[in-house]
Amino acid sequence: MKNTNKPDIKIGLVVTSRDNFERGLSDGFIKNVYEQLLQSGFTGGEKGNVHLCSVIIESESDAVHAAREILGNHCDACAVILGNFGPEAPETIFAKLFGGPVMYAAAAEDSKDTLYAGRRDAYCGLLNCSYNLNLRGIKAWMAEYPVGNAAGVANMIREFMPIATAVTGLQNLKLITFGPRPRDFFACNAPIKGIYDLGVEVEENSELDLYLSWLDHAGDSRIAEITESMKKQLGSDKYADMYGKFAQYEVTLLDWAKTHTGSRKYVAFANKCWPAFSRAFGFLPCYVNSRLMDQGIPVGCETDMYGAVSEYIGLCIQDEPVTLLDMNNTVPSDLADIYGQKYGYRKEEMFIGFHCGNTSAGLLSACELKFKMNRKDPYAPETGKEMTRGTLEGVLKSGDICCYRLHAGADGSMQAYIAKGKILPETLDTYGCYAVFGIEEMGRFYRHVMLGKAFPHHCAVVYGRRAATLYEIFKYLGVPYIGHNQRKIERYPDENPFV
Repeated sequence: MKNTNKPDIKIGLVVTSRDNFERGLSDGFIKNVYEQLLQSGFTGGEKGNVHLCSVIIESESDAVHAAREILGNHCDACAVILGNFGPEAPETIFAKLFGGPVMYAAAAEDSKDTLYAGRRDAYCGLLNCSYNLNLRGIKAWMAEYPVGNAAGVANMIREFMPIATAVTGLQNLKLITFGPRPRDFFACNAPIKGIYDLGVEVEENSELDLYLSWLDHAGDSRIAEITESMKKQLGSDKYADMYGKFAQYEVTLLDWAKTHTGSRKYVAFANKCWPAFSRAFGFLPCYVNSRLMDQGIPVGCETDMYGAVSEYIGLCIQDEPVTLLDMNNTVPSDLADIYGQKYGYRKEEMFIGFHCGNTSAGLLSACELKFKMNRKDPYAPETGKEMTRGTLEGVLKSGDICCYRLHAGADGSMQAYIAKGKILPETLDTYGCYAVFGIEEMGRFYRHVMLGKAFPHHCAVVYGRRAATLYEIFKYLGVPYIGHNQRKIERYPDENPFV
């Protein structure tokens, strides 16, 4: 999917040079980095996604001119490269003047033949640069080993791009909510100051605001087209009498996003979906929520604001949908024994992720429009009839995944977790959107991170090996605690050393 609900980052390249070093060392290096980027798919020019700054920063005046040029060329993020030792004050003043996401890297020495007249000393200069960034309170990203040749620095810039996308996206995001959390769902409503601290703007509304807007969209000219899209997507006329209501609701949310973005560029929702919703609207919103995700707009279930923000971060690092699931229930022992033999996971390393029916059809191996199960009598037919319809059900596709979440604790302090693992290719006799997850050392992670740090049951799920990128995003955002599923040889701080 091509997601227009996130930044299309343009990055600026700036090089620095200390005034007692040969400028050509820096000039030649940054041009090589630029060429490496162009060869790997970046595009230059006014409409491209990389701009090579004409100013080499040696002085504070250079920093001013460089920032002016980078901002004038509409760059969203910037890579500052030390071509030699570099001047720590001007090169960090530049970051303050620029104001957007910024990364720093240093040029490695060229060869044994250049260690006299052509020695760079950028390895040393980056230490002074880091100290000066700290003095100025400037956030900056550096790769795990931020020193390299031109090809290596170009790789660092590619690694930085999704981080810059997420940070810029959050700074331009409007989070729209409808309704308070459902009763006894305290975990879905955390202190929101942390969301504002990320740069996100919040607009809170009543369910009545949403309901009245939905009524106003009755007979909208776009309903017929969306209805046909739903029939094509589902490949079935089952519950076709409901499609018009679903389409009316989809148009309502899309129009609200368009007219309420305000000063921001991007949007996410956190909406109440039960218990009163189905009685008032006559259906459940899960399927429509899944369709909005297909359009790059996350909808946090049960007014889960941090869940919606977490989903949005996942959307910023790729062009594929993400989802929000409950870390829901254990795998029964009889199945756990079978799965353990097949996939090498212990019983406590597996769980079943579930939600009523909010997941994008593109993430499901097969899907069907259904109804919310009556848990008191799960074998009964559609007990509530029309008002229970609207869940999109199926098993999630197997593959590498990360479960993750950005959240605020009861005291408002920010925290996050990342657990990498797999969705196993198994189907169950159950309901909703679900999957069997296998995560190494999940039992300890559940006890010492999920329970130990009081995280809620909702987790965002992104496909692929995204753990390292998510970690760097949370680190750049200044999240003080980032939990992860630690290997057996690693101990959690509160873990009993004698067990």
